[in-house]
This record gives sequence, structure tokens and C-alpha cells, in this order.
Amino acid sequence: MAELIRPSTMLPAHRTPFHVTTTDGVDLVGEVAAPIVQSKGAILTLHPLPTAGGMMDSHVYKKAANRLPALSGITVVRFNTRGTTSEAGTSTGEFDNGEAEGFDVQAMINYCFDELNLENLWIVGWSFGTDLALRHAKDPRHKGLILLSPPLRTTTDEQLMYWNSDPRPIFAFVPEHDDYLKPDVAKERFSIVPTLKIIPVDGAKHLWLGEPSVHRVLSEINTIVTGDIKALPVEY
Repeated sequence: MAELIRPSTMLPAHRTPFHVTTTDGVDLVGEVAAPIVQSKGAILTLHPLPTAGGMMDSHVYKKAANRLPALSGITVVRFNTRGTTSEAGTSTGEFDNGEAEGFDVQAMINYCFDELNLENLWIVGWSFGTDLALRHAKDPRHKGLILLSPPLRTTTDEQLMYWNSDPRPIFAFVPEHDDYLKPDVAKERFSIVPTLKIIPVDGAKHLWLGEPSVHRVLSEINTIVTGDIKALPVEY
């Protein structure tokens, strides 16, 4: 008999911890959650602001790792940026407000392609992680960006305009009640990148709390990565 998927539900996957060393010598800790069967695609997650509690286990990403391999056939790669701690451990180095974290982003993209041999990889940023994606995830091998609650806190207009010269898709999911950048303001701020697609999400907040918000986010990620337009099941 099928059971309702709850916040604590962990579905079957191959889960493998890892360490990756950046070019400036920082040791990053993380985990890969891969489907039991063949992967249909993958996401590399960039977590929210570590000085505000963000880490690889921030709830949307933990639930993605717990569900997407089984429900979607998506491989989920999570890691702690420099100086960040979770149950998986602490990455060495110090928080640098998105500057030196560029080494972290590139090291992890290299790991996804050179070590894991992933295909159809998308970069998913959430809050602080969206600035990391927009500023640093320019490696030509990934398929595009998925932005959750982008605050545009450290990304300059000049850095944003880079994406006018890059044909890859960018999807920005902006909560109706976001604390930093609500949909109307997001449309104005992102207007300098006309190809970027803004998707307002009614009723949602910056932290995507509540199972309906999580289900919406994970369903949208599944659609972008695999092309399956159906919402994810709520039972397994």
C-alpha cells in the first residue's frame, strides 16, 4: 500500500559521502544521492547563506536528496561551501560572502563531470546560492540555472548581464511573500536579462516552508531536468 510522503520521508537511493579539494586548498564535504536505476539527469545544489544557518541540509535540498532519486531518477549532489557545517561535516576555509566561494563552485562542477561523469547537469541555487550560481557557474558543461528565492544580494548588474551572452536557460522561482525580492521587483531587477524566465509562486515565502511549497519546487525541478510535466506524486 502506498504511503504519504512526509517531511521526514527518505526514499531509496545510493548515498555516497565525498570530499573535494578546491584549487586554493579548501576541503569541501558533501553527499551524492543517486537513483538505484539509471540517472535521467542531475542537480548540483548551492545552499543558502551559511551565516544565517544555510548548509547542504537546508530543508529543500535535504528533501530533494531524499526524494528525487526515487521519484524522478535525478542525481542530487549537495555540499557545504567553505566554512559551513552540517551533519556531513565541516568544509574547511572561511566564509567569503560569495567571493572565494567561486573556487568551491568550480571544484564541484569539475567533480560532477570529471569524477561522477554526470550528464544533463543543472545548477540549483537557493538564496545566497543563487548569487553563487549567477556569479560563478559559467562552466560550459552544465545545462542551465534554476534559482530559488534569488535576493540579488551580491550579484552586480554587470555580472548579471553576462547571461545575455550565454544561451543557456535560467529559471527563477520567486515567492509571492519573499523577504528580499518579491515578483514585481524581481521582474524589474532581472529585466536586463530578457531571456531569464521568472516564475512567481503564489503563497510561498523565501524559505519555502510547508509541504505544498516543497512539492512545488521539487516538481518544477523535475520538469526542467527530465521534461516530465506532471507534478511529483505525493505518495510512494
